[in-house]
Amino acid sequence: MTLEALLSPSLSLCRVAGSSKKKLLLNIAQAIAEQYPRLDADTIFNQLIARERLGSTGIGDGVAIPHCRLPGCQQAIGVLCTTEPAIDFDAADRQPVDLLFALLVPEDAEQEHLDTLAEIAALFNDSRVRDKLRQADSSDELYALAIDSAAAA
Repeated sequence: MTLEALLSPSLSLCRVAGSSKKKLLLNIAQAIAEQYPRLDADTIFNQLIARERLGSTGIGDGVAIPHCRLPGCQQAIGVLCTTEPAIDFDAADRQPVDLLFALLVPEDAEQEHLDTLAEIAALFNDSRVRDKLRQADSSDELYALAIDSAAAA
């Protein structure tokens, strides 16, 4: 699945203020529910939190990829955001997170879930991509940089 199919400009959130992992995940859940009214923000939030309880989705280098399979979700949905300031995400390298890609997939999309996670992780493994995204000054710029970076990868 391409990043362009997962992400939309309205779900590219630049310099989100967040005081905690929970608050940030709640903001993401609410943003998704605004764009996809058939999905419930509380359900999204609870599923993301349940996944975090299994282990942090902070993958290191200031990046987190919170994700879950979601009942009632019809298609894979991505949310890209930068945070200001960086937030403690219990990452393995103990670095706070300032670059995050949340992924929701349909409940029965196990292989799609794993494949898409691998693609996103590979993209964020590139320090040049991370640096570009962190420099974005607006949500539109963040979206454009992400799509360009994915196309070049």
